[in-house]
Amino acid sequence: MSAAQIAAATKGVWSEDAVVNKLGIIEKPIPGPEDGTQEMGVRAAKDALLNTGINPKEIDLILCIGEEWKEYPLTTSGIYIQEQIGASNAWSIDVQQRCGTTVAALKMAKDMMIADPEINTVLIVGGYRNGDFIDYTDSSVSFMFNLSAGAGALILKKNYGRNILLGTHIITDGTMARDAGVEYGGIANPITADNLDLAYKSLRVFDEKHMKDRLNAVSMDNWMHCIRKAFEKSGVDPCQLGYLAGLHFKRSMYEGIVAQLGVTMEQTIYLEHFGHMGQVDQILSIHLAQQRGMLRSGTIVSMIAAGIGYAWGANVIRWG
Repeated sequence: MSAAQIAAATKGVWSEDAVVNKLGIIEKPIPGPEDGTQEMGVRAAKDALLNTGINPKEIDLILCIGEEWKEYPLTTSGIYIQEQIGASNAWSIDVQQRCGTTVAALKMAKDMMIADPEINTVLIVGGYRNGDFIDYTDSSVSFMFNLSAGAGALILKKNYGRNILLGTHIITDGTMARDAGVEYGGIANPITADNLDLAYKSLRVFDEKHMKDRLNAVSMDNWMHCIRKAFEKSGVDPCQLGYLAGLHFKRSMYEGIVAQLGVTMEQTIYLEHFGHMGQVDQILSIHLAQQRGMLRSGTIVSMIAAGIGYAWGANVIRWG
């Protein structure tokens, strides 16, 4: 879906130029009929196994970061992926913190490895297509016009000896827990014959003023605090940051964070050709950085994330 198509979907409220330069979207992938959240997760997991040469029977634990919008409600995505990839020795659980889930799952995987001698290899995997719910005529969700579709997977091994996950710090703020979400389809507002046309485009901001005011007051401070604490826990000076693996959000804010962290746009990848795949963004960013030769031995990487609800998180990885 191109910037021009997004602009057209807003019925002229947003111009193509504004979509590109303000929202930071040149184009984004959207799902086809076979691109279910779970099935995309299976494909990403198989790709990660192929790239790493790991036998699926080596996997002890699967932490599934896939979204709740999936093929069948109340099915456990991680268990489905486990079966499809032949990870018969693993156990699986789905975890969810919206777009903060990858950073949270990485921390969980590391902590569980340290605590449990039986967990040595962990697959983190999931798919995302929440963009299905976006109504482009609703300007209150313009910050989510970037929602796209895709899946990602990564594998952690205990005592691997390289690409080491160091410290992580996460903040959650429950004052915004009900400020945004899908309005119809849950217990509070079931889908009916009367609201059917609205229900499948009802990812909305329920309290726009409260969310905007609260984010303006705390979001940047919380993000920078998470980053500082992650580096502090890692015993690494923040000035050593060499690559920023961030999620996609509006261009000016992204450039502002990059500047505050003392790095340049050449030390990150702005996902303007991919949009926002939710919690998959950081995995995609690392994958693209590897392909482009941006990660060298000793490069200090930081993944940063934020998720509706609201959550902020950051970690530190010593590459190579």
